[in-house]
Amino acid sequence: MSKTNSGFFFEDYSVGQTLQHAVPRTVSGGERALYHALYPARHALYSSDSFAQACGLRASPIDDLAAFHVVFGKTVPDISLNAVANLGYAEGRWLKPVWAGDTLRSESEVIGLKQNSNGKTGVVYVRTRGLNQHGEVVLEYCRWVMVRKKNLEAPAPETVLPELSKVIPADQLVVPAGLDFSNYDFALAGESHRWGDYAVGEKIDHVDGVTIEEAEHMMATRLWQNTAKVHFDLTVRPEGRLIYGGHVISLARTLSFNGLANAQMIVGLNAGAHANPCMAGDTVRAWSEVLEKAETDTPGVGAIRLRLVATKGGEPFQLRTEEGRYCPEVLLDLDYWALMPI
Repeated sequence: MSKTNSGFFFEDYSVGQTLQHAVPRTVSGGERALYHALYPARHALYSSDSFAQACGLRASPIDDLAAFHVVFGKTVPDISLNAVANLGYAEGRWLKPVWAGDTLRSESEVIGLKQNSNGKTGVVYVRTRGLNQHGEVVLEYCRWVMVRKKNLEAPAPETVLPELSKVIPADQLVVPAGLDFSNYDFALAGESHRWGDYAVGEKIDHVDGVTIEEAEHMMATRLWQNTAKVHFDLTVRPEGRLIYGGHVISLARTLSFNGLANAQMIVGLNAGAHANPCMAGDTVRAWSEVLEKAETDTPGVGAIRLRLVATKGGEPFQLRTEEGRYCPEVLLDLDYWALMPI
C-alpha cells in the first residue's frame, strides 16, 4: 500500500465533508520580516509595536494577509493540490489579531460541488477556519477551486451551489478588542487622509509598480507551505509556473499604501476573483475604488469598503471590456473592508 499522498481529486469530495488540515504553524517575528521583505509592506500598525500600542493594542499584530496565507497554505494539500485554478472568495472575516507566538491550524468544510461540462474538472466550494492554540477562530473565509478529476468515469455528484453573501454587513465586522484611533499619529502613519476624506465612488491610482521575480514568488509560496503543483512543477503547467494568487493580493494591498496608508486593518473579504493568470516577469500595479463607508462603535474607528484591482498593464480604472469580461491585463478584483481613523 502506498505511503504517499497524491492529493484529493474532484470525485473525492462530498458536501458536508470536514477536512482537518495537517501541520500547525507557530508564527513569529520572522514571518513579519519575511513578509516585509517579499512585499513593500509599510502600514504602520503592522510595522511598529509602539504605534500599535498607541492605538490600544498590546503589540503590533502579524499582518492580516500573512495570517491569511498561513491558514490558506495549510489547506492546499487537501483542497487545491490538484487544482487548475483558485476561482474566488467570499464571506471572509478576521475575528482576532494574530500575535507572534500564536500557533495556527486550519479546518475546512465542503459546502458545494459542481462538475464542469467537460467532465474532466469540477468546482469545489469550501468554508475554511483558521484557529489559534486556544481553539479560537482568528479568521474564516469561503473559496471555490477548479479541481481535476482523476477517474473521468466517476459519476458527477449532485450539483450543490452554496448561497454566499455578496457583501458582509458592516455591523458584522469585528473590531479588535482595545483598538482606539482617538490619538492616531498621522505623521508616523505616512499620510494625513482620514476616513472622512474619502468619498464613495472615488478612485485612487496607487502609482507604483513591482515586477514579480520567479525567486521571490517561489520563496513566498514555500513560506506559506503552499504545495500546489501549478506553482512549482513545470510538467504540470509547461507554459510557466502560475504565480500564487495570494502573492498578487499582498502585492496589490501593499502597493495601495500610496493613497490608503491609513486603511490599517483588513477585517472583511466580501469577494475576490483572480481574473487572469499572473506569471514571473509581470509588473503589478494597483488602483482602488471606494465602494462604501460605515461608522463603528469603536472610538475613532471607521470602516471603509474598497475595491482593489491589480493589473499587469493598461490604463488605471479599466476593469471590464464592452462585453462585460475582465480586461486581459486585470489580474485581481478584490472587495474588502478595512478599518481607518475617522
